[in-house]
Amino acid sequence: MTIKSSHKNAGSIRRAAVIGSGVMGAGIAAHLANAGMRVVLLDVVPQALTAEEEKQGLTLADAKVRSRLASAAVARMGKAQPAQLYDPSWASRITPGNLSDHLSALGDVDWIVEAVVERLDIKRDVFALIESVRQPGTIVSTNTSGLSAASMAEGRSAEFRQHFAVTHFFNPPRYMKLVEIVPAADTAPEIVQLLSEVCERRLGKGVVIAKDTPNFIANRIGTFGMLVTLEETLRFGLTIEEADALTGPAMGRPKTATFRMLDLVGLDTLLHVVDNVRERSTDAVEQAAFARPALLERLVAAGRLGEKAGAGFYKKVKGKGGSVIESLQLETLEYGPKRSVSSPVIDASKAVKGAAEKVKALLHTEPKDRYAQFAWSTIKKTLLYSAAQVGVIADSIKDIDRAMRWGFNWELGPFELWDAIGLPGSVQQMQKEGEEVPAWVTAWIAGGHQSFYRVESNKRAYAASGAYKLEEQEPDTISLAALKASGKTVLSTAGASLIDIGDDVVCLEFHSQNNAIGGDILSAIRQSAKEVEQNWRGLVLANEGRNFCVGANLMLLLMEAQSGEWDEVEDIIRFFQSSMLELKRLDRPVVAAPHRMTLGGGVEACLPADQIIYSPETYFGLVETGVGLIPAGGGCKEAAAMAAERALVSGNGKHGADIQPYLNALFETIALAKTSTSGYEVGRLGLMRPQDRVIMRQEARIAEAKRAVLELDRAGYSAPAEGRIRVAGREGKAVLKVAVQAMRLSGHISGHDALIAGKLAHVLAGGDIRPGAEVSEQYLLDLECEAFLSLCGERKTQERMSHMLATGKPLRN
Repeated sequence: MTIKSSHKNAGSIRRAAVIGSGVMGAGIAAHLANAGMRVVLLDVVPQALTAEEEKQGLTLADAKVRSRLASAAVARMGKAQPAQLYDPSWASRITPGNLSDHLSALGDVDWIVEAVVERLDIKRDVFALIESVRQPGTIVSTNTSGLSAASMAEGRSAEFRQHFAVTHFFNPPRYMKLVEIVPAADTAPEIVQLLSEVCERRLGKGVVIAKDTPNFIANRIGTFGMLVTLEETLRFGLTIEEADALTGPAMGRPKTATFRMLDLVGLDTLLHVVDNVRERSTDAVEQAAFARPALLERLVAAGRLGEKAGAGFYKKVKGKGGSVIESLQLETLEYGPKRSVSSPVIDASKAVKGAAEKVKALLHTEPKDRYAQFAWSTIKKTLLYSAAQVGVIADSIKDIDRAMRWGFNWELGPFELWDAIGLPGSVQQMQKEGEEVPAWVTAWIAGGHQSFYRVESNKRAYAASGAYKLEEQEPDTISLAALKASGKTVLSTAGASLIDIGDDVVCLEFHSQNNAIGGDILSAIRQSAKEVEQNWRGLVLANEGRNFCVGANLMLLLMEAQSGEWDEVEDIIRFFQSSMLELKRLDRPVVAAPHRMTLGGGVEACLPADQIIYSPETYFGLVETGVGLIPAGGGCKEAAAMAAERALVSGNGKHGADIQPYLNALFETIALAKTSTSGYEVGRLGLMRPQDRVIMRQEARIAEAKRAVLELDRAGYSAPAEGRIRVAGREGKAVLKVAVQAMRLSGHISGHDALIAGKLAHVLAGGDIRPGAEVSEQYLLDLECEAFLSLCGERKTQERMSHMLATGKPLRN
């Protein structure tokens, strides 16, 4: 089928409308605005006035009242936590309205997203309204977690149905990667392709194509897994704390595990999903698997719906010393103190890195242990169910794995997990225990295959129709894992690897614990600098870890400080500083591509780069003051240089321009340990330079950084010569210290905060020299090191460092 459409590519979708301003509708509208689209957000007209509206003398006829629901949703976006918008000012891209007065606006958009309540009759009514004003060629999609696409499209014209599909965003839409696209029978392939491109390239999402079956892919398998866990918890006589300890990170899944996740989802919501699968299924075995658990029914009947009701499997109880979490005692259905869980099996899982190794430790450390048996039983049943759904809910194991990783934040999808525990051996064990293994799995093993996935020609291949099939790799993505698996590692240390990413460009990947920078990473930086200068066109700094880098190795610094090994502490700082200078002076282009948490030393590793390509979800900040220190790996020096450069630009190249306003802003950012809530907000904090930029699609950041390296190389790159930095001097320092003193006198900061801020002011201003003096980079690095060392010797700083290591939270002392 070929259709006529004015939308040729993802870039042509510029105007959108979202119908429904609830949690999902508002979140989707915000993320469309994040992608640069102009959005109309419509909801129904309220049937009653609020008390505030009555007080203002408004009536139901007033425009302010009629569009209240959508207007309120837009107003909340700038204050929402977690933030819905990359930049709060982008709320101006969204125009609120109502379905009665502004329905005609749907005739002037490229894409209409319906996100009203999950009721088939209401959705059908909305689609009838849409069709009354929609222009031919306009794409219409519905955000539903499980209603039938075919049923929703009934009664609509053929042209409407050709342009209609499900786009199931996961909540919250900005942060959750998965979008399930579900075509109906008449959806044109071109529209499925266009929606996929829009979601992937414009919205930065991971798309899977699901079949029009109950609850699609992720919710179908995720719900089954929760039901199995509940059933096995009761069968093995475990507490909910024990079950959560085993089904969270120990299985490569989020900390919310199972019962905490159920509380977040809502127990009534889970029952609705369970009913949807059971009532639409024709398979007696599946109907039995999705029967309503009696325990859930009892809790819902008692109003214990989870977090939204204040109680579910866990309950927060307020006491004199603050709130405490109590847990449901399954024998009595009463709440009691939450109990800690430990065992050799769990300890073994915690002791190893990576989801695959954790699961193997969980299952094989003590296979006869009750915890190991519980873990095996829940995993086994989930794997078998997932295998039975291939061809039913999705065409490939790849889509099922991606849906679970992107939609439920599993580190390994079901088939990746199966490979991790050993495919042939685990299937043999399942059969020995009397389980029915899907025929295609046994046939796959009988064909001589040992795993569902393998690497071929730098790409991952997956099991499909009796043979491996290469995963389609987008031209703008690079997989470091696949490159390493195919032997592209150039050099490696315990904390970092240098990887050939093609076209004579290499990528330095951190892979230490939390990607914290220690001696191994600094050594790798120095080795890489020499290697790149001799043999390569340029260097990318990026990795595929959960976070880019959470900072320097704080434990090592604390140990040396507490031992009074000041020469050792100074050596660490000097080594860090000189390593960053090597990056900055490298006679080849360097481009950094950070993502997610990029803090402290992680920022200092990026700032020497010629360019930084930010992921939209980059939380970037020099946060050392939170542990009683100041940036000393070149962060203060780079901030001083930024202030001087901005003053020079503002003065049209005249060196007499005032540095102070730019220095004040950067001082506040660093002193208060501010962190961006997105890559775009780095600019608001003053840490983004003119050459730096943000790309919407996180998966493309490494390829984009490589492209930037090649462009710099083609332009005839030469390393920046060491220049002099103009500083604010003693007068600028005095201005900063006045602000610190005012904060101290007003009680906003402690005495130790003031001490730290004073030392930071001293370094950023260039010390006590004359205003406008030009100093060397090494001069500022020496000031950094001196201030850092003196703070390390402070008892209160050591207390802050210890507290951060123990709790992950800053201490205000």
